[in-house]
Amino acid sequence: MLKIDSSRLLGDLRTLRSFGATGPGVVRLSLSPVDMEARRWLVERMTDAGLDASIDGVGTVLGRSRNAGPALLIGSHTDTQPTGGWLDGALGVIYGIEIARAFAECDETKHFALDVASWIDEEGTFAGFLGSRSFVANAGDASVDASIRTARSREGVLLADALKSAGLADVPRVRIDASRHKAYLEPHIEQGGRLEARGKSLGVVTTIVGIRELTLRFTGQRNHAGTTPMSIRRDAGAGLVAFIARMNDAFGQLADADTVWTVGRIELDPGSFSVVPGRAEMSLQFRDASAARLDAMERALAALIDDFNARDGVCVEIASSEPPEQPVVMDAALQAHLANAAEALAPGQWERMPSGASHDAQVIAHRVPASMLFVPSIGGVSHDFIEDTAEAHIVLGCEVAARAAADMLRAMHA
Repeated sequence: MLKIDSSRLLGDLRTLRSFGATGPGVVRLSLSPVDMEARRWLVERMTDAGLDASIDGVGTVLGRSRNAGPALLIGSHTDTQPTGGWLDGALGVIYGIEIARAFAECDETKHFALDVASWIDEEGTFAGFLGSRSFVANAGDASVDASIRTARSREGVLLADALKSAGLADVPRVRIDASRHKAYLEPHIEQGGRLEARGKSLGVVTTIVGIRELTLRFTGQRNHAGTTPMSIRRDAGAGLVAFIARMNDAFGQLADADTVWTVGRIELDPGSFSVVPGRAEMSLQFRDASAARLDAMERALAALIDDFNARDGVCVEIASSEPPEQPVVMDAALQAHLANAAEALAPGQWERMPSGASHDAQVIAHRVPASMLFVPSIGGVSHDFIEDTAEAHIVLGCEVAARAAADMLRAMHA
């Protein structure tokens, strides 16, 4: 009978937490000395689990089952934000190792091929999703090579130099084996409060949301704050604030319960008490699981800009725009396996839901069917030192992931 060892699972999570432990949280930035120490430890744990494990040329740790395919790949990331939690990403990697051990100990599953990955730099210390992008890159795709040549950390360290310092400069990069890897599963903490608020223990992810990121620039007239009457001011800061209010109304008419938008940064020029701002900028991000709704929000924003600019005073323009990230739908058959396992082990305690955060699964999904399973985050907090999940939910999540993984592989062999 397939059985998870909860003590072994929790013990490995706690040990991984010790690499970069800072108070209740973890600081383990990609390719830092402590990150590389953790990756070498992961190689040891994967090897002990019966996998052939190594660190590749960008820092991804891959443990490969010695069994012939078809294979299920379980993975996530173990790098953190500068003020990171102990479970973001780490949970999925340790789940993979524990499930590999449980498979090897069970007569019904010991012949299955289960590979495990810890992708490098999901959090974007140098180049977001570097490991998963490298893994699925098609022949001739130069984007990862370009990242290695040009990407820098916030401190100005070149990715190429960091790889050299980590001893990886001449190490080959691992690539997807299309003849072997037939599906991907990424267990993860929710990083939000939906499951906890609804009293649920598990989330089967339907879609990873798309993202739009823009910078809007407002231009007015810089002037003296004491001598310029309100009636003739062209205050770029006041214009920005008024625009946000109108935008909130317009987006609210298009949104559903899972649509979100954020003004993450506002800058005023010159930013002085005694000067009417002549310029202002804001960064805007909006996310949704529906590409059609994202497009509608973009159209609504353009209409707002046109209307705003038709008035006298302050003008607004889109100063820059990041390439759009489209929503990525998780594979329906894999979702069904997760749902069946959740209902078997926690009847009525799970629900289907979108992921509002980005994950390596959205990258992997472009090459193989992908799926995600969520467990609750206490207080809905993540990307912070106090990030946490109840031990009972951690163990239940691994049990459900293991059962679903076995069903996925049985279906591959059918």
